Amino acid sequence: MTGSEVPHSFRLAYVPGVTPSKWVRIWNERLPDVPLTLVAVSPVEAFGVLRAGGADAGFVRLPVDRDDLSAIPLYTETTVVVVPKDHLVAAAEEVSTEDLADEIVFHPLDDTLAWEQLPGKPAIERPETTADAIELVAAGVGVLVVPQSLARLHHRKDLTYRPVTDAPASRVALSWPQEETTDLVEEFIGIVRGRTVNSTRGRAPTPPQPKAKRKRPETGTGGGGQRKAGAAKTSSGKPTGKNPRGAAGGTKGAKGGKGGKPRRRP
Repeated sequence: MTGSEVPHSFRLAYVPGVTPSKWVRIWNERLPDVPLTLVAVSPVEAFGVLRAGGADAGFVRLPVDRDDLSAIPLYTETTVVVVPKDHLVAAAEEVSTEDLADEIVFHPLDDTLAWEQLPGKPAIERPETTADAIELVAAGVGVLVVPQSLARLHHRKDLTYRPVTDAPASRVALSWPQEETTDLVEEFIGIVRGRTVNSTRGRAPTPPQPKAKRKRPETGTGGGGQRKAGAAKTSSGKPTGKNPRGAAGGTKGAKGGKGGKPRRRP
């Protein structure tokens, strides 16, 4: 963020099946002064919320209209079929769309899988939501093919799921309006992409601390390592008794002012 920007809340939309808690936790650690608000949206309304300014960015399912929205693909989910626990499919580790040829396969209106041809037999009416389709599966009416995160989201004790090897996969992306790529959006992009707090695209890095200057060791001789003049000493550290200032700079004798031997008392 720039120094002139006043912090405000960041609104993050997310579609069912996406769990944004990891990124929200990192955001709260790095930007504690900017509260993050989660906005739950359905896959059908997600892009309209972004375009209308109802959220600054959002976790959505591809495809995304790139004319006015930016998107960063994040990960691809496994596609599974949801069946009752006593269904024949439950005995297999994985299945193909051919294994579902005799099943009624629900295709809810909020489905985001890009089917070229739907497997199985179509239901008389399309369920409005995935949640509605799950209820029909539990009633034994048919089966449902969805991204694995939605199967987990709508988990029931009487249902289970198995991977479908040749079904289209769902891709989750972070999306935001192209004209609204703000500093806070850039901050969240950095978090999602795993940038560290000191990254050049993230917050301002901590300036490096100056290194302490090394002190030159003193030596007994030469240049700046010379000792100051003082009393000469022997190797044991005791004074030698000689005049440290030499003949030219010697001090005068006692009272008489002249050098020489001291007078002997009678």
